[in-house]
Amino acid sequence: MTTCYQLYIGGAWRDATGGATFPAINPVNQQAWADLPQASAEDVDAAVSAAREAFDGGWKDTNGLTRATLMQRLAELLEYDAERMAQLETTDNGKVIRETRVQMRFAARNYRYFAGWADKLQGDSIPLDRPELVDFTTREPRGVAALITSWNSPMAILANKLAPALAAGCTVVIKPSEMASVTTLAFAELCERAGFPAGVINVVTGDSSVGAALTGHPGVDLISFTGGTATGKAISRVAAEHLTPVTLELGGKSANIVFSDADLKQALTGVVAGIFAAAGQTCIAGSRLLVQRDIYDQVVAEVCERAQAIRVGDPRDESTEMGPVATKAQHRRVLDFINRARTQGATLITGGGEPQGDLYTRGYFVEPTVFSDVEPDSELAQEEVFGPVLAIIPFETEEQAIAIANGTAYGLVAGLWTQNLARAHRVARQLQVGGVWVNTYRTNAAQAPFGGVKASGSGRERGLHALDEYLEIKNLMIDLSNEARDPFAIRT
Repeated sequence: MTTCYQLYIGGAWRDATGGATFPAINPVNQQAWADLPQASAEDVDAAVSAAREAFDGGWKDTNGLTRATLMQRLAELLEYDAERMAQLETTDNGKVIRETRVQMRFAARNYRYFAGWADKLQGDSIPLDRPELVDFTTREPRGVAALITSWNSPMAILANKLAPALAAGCTVVIKPSEMASVTTLAFAELCERAGFPAGVINVVTGDSSVGAALTGHPGVDLISFTGGTATGKAISRVAAEHLTPVTLELGGKSANIVFSDADLKQALTGVVAGIFAAAGQTCIAGSRLLVQRDIYDQVVAEVCERAQAIRVGDPRDESTEMGPVATKAQHRRVLDFINRARTQGATLITGGGEPQGDLYTRGYFVEPTVFSDVEPDSELAQEEVFGPVLAIIPFETEEQAIAIANGTAYGLVAGLWTQNLARAHRVARQLQVGGVWVNTYRTNAAQAPFGGVKASGSGRERGLHALDEYLEIKNLMIDLSNEARDPFAIRT
């Protein structure tokens, strides 16, 4: 039975203007399983207006304790409903249930973490050269935030944005990817039950025209986007028309660097987690494996063995380790990347196509795929595939590893595997990325800031630093003297 959803605007559920809808497709079997509203520019305007009214009508002045209480209640509701939400997300994007369950709990953890900051957003008292001048700062919410999320981890990515936005006192209009919108609309029901005032949280769904209407809206005070680099650039160009601040969490081509002194058992687990978890559909995928030459053959053989042992199947099955890719277009893109890599000099050592069997022919499945002897400047080593495709590259020296790792347009994260503490610090400092994992990979924490440099974006999510994206610093200077002054000379 197909479930029908509505937009959530100004505290009310409503059909899209004109009644247009689109289907949610299950990537396991290509079947439509939900009906979603295709918002119009009129709907986007209504959502932004509702968010503005809620912001000016009291939310920006709501004390931090009240905001924190609502956020804690939301976290409780999400934890209580985690199984249903996980099942919805797994059905929507094909991610294995053993991960979506964890992501629901991690999202709740983010709401709890930022709830703890909601009543602690204090400014600073600043001593000046003139003792009769009192100077201090306040931190105030920016206003209406447009939060645009991608299809690979809708609830986790939304928590990265919504939690600090609410803690800061902003109101929001959320636009999830049209490829995975169901959990965001289901989550809006939890927000309503938590008791957030009407208009504080709004959700509009639909294709790229909805995103364009939202990011180009003059009533939006800031934009936070997670998705592809090309779309991030387009959003930045549109936002520049209104000088709207933009936080971008974009793509990656992350290097997982294994030195010869690494604990190989530990490193191989990190390699598998880095590229084959979530079927490689994650911006932090360790899609380039850099291996020191004297252990190269051993690592290649063991990675191949581990890849071949991965259980690919229905993501709702508890034993499945890798599900399908999320969409038909992504399925085609990944297979095209693999086919081109075969002709560009890399050695295919396992995978390279679609698994065989009735289940696999109905869905968007790709075999765990490994290429060895990949040239650092090849397409496979330079471009984000966003699928379960690993490029293994040999290196000789520490300096060469750093040069290869930094030799892409991206700079999101990197992994280092070594038992040499000095090397770990030395290499980490030279990597042009927003974050480095040492002897671990794909490990997150609510307190740890996350974001990239170069073509991987700007700004930070999670951790205390994320609040800065949603707050403005206001300076107040008060003259306590009664001195006369020269009106034509600046006072210092």
